[in-house]
Amino acid sequence: MDSTEIWLSLAPELYVFVAPAHRAERSAVRADGASTLGHVVQSLGVPLTEVGALTVDGRQVPAAHIPTGGEEISVQSVARPQQLSGPPRFLLDIHLGTLARRLRLLGVDAAYENPDIGDAALAARSAGEQRVMLSRDRGLLRRREVWAGAYVYSHRPEEQLRDVLSRFAPPLAPWTRCTACNGMLRDATKASVHEQLRIGTQRTHDTFAQCSDCGQAYWQGAHHERLAAIVDEAVREFGTPSPTRAP
Repeated sequence: MDSTEIWLSLAPELYVFVAPAHRAERSAVRADGASTLGHVVQSLGVPLTEVGALTVDGRQVPAAHIPTGGEEISVQSVARPQQLSGPPRFLLDIHLGTLARRLRLLGVDAAYENPDIGDAALAARSAGEQRVMLSRDRGLLRRREVWAGAYVYSHRPEEQLRDVLSRFAPPLAPWTRCTACNGMLRDATKASVHEQLRIGTQRTHDTFAQCSDCGQAYWQGAHHERLAAIVDEAVREFGTPSPTRAP
């Protein structure tokens, strides 16, 4: 047997990241005797944000382990719900605007950068504010500055939302955040937001909320039924929230 060859078993959930040759119960990978196991896994295309337990010959090891020839290595996917060292707060890249709005609709702290500020600035913000970086960009998730990250597997917003909620189990508080800027909502009078209202809205609505940060006004408008359906489905599947308003 080649002394530089190790045997790698990847969790099926990670197959999406690797070449077909490694989508097997066991595949051979070269080890140079200097690179860490984390580096080896990433070199195959798997972001470390998606990696859970690592075992070598049946014993758990850190990503800093240096593989040697003949080792049997198992790479698991992240256990759900994923434990964080801080509250579940998120940062989303330019391509996940719809997901950001849906998370905010549920009261989840979801920062979103538009226009794009670039990978380096996103990674720095993730670190500075201790936010989980959500992205479909593997290169961004591989940046060392990222405090924590998660690959968003689907292109479909409804599947993206379920993925994030099942992975991190953030507390839900629907209708408490501004979907435009992520600020917190407060009760508002009709008089205080009248400049944002059309004549018909002023006649037919009496209950309003307003963002404490950007001033955006909210009420139960034409899209409320569709938004309420998103909220109801998320609450049914991922837990009962505390009592909240429904602007």
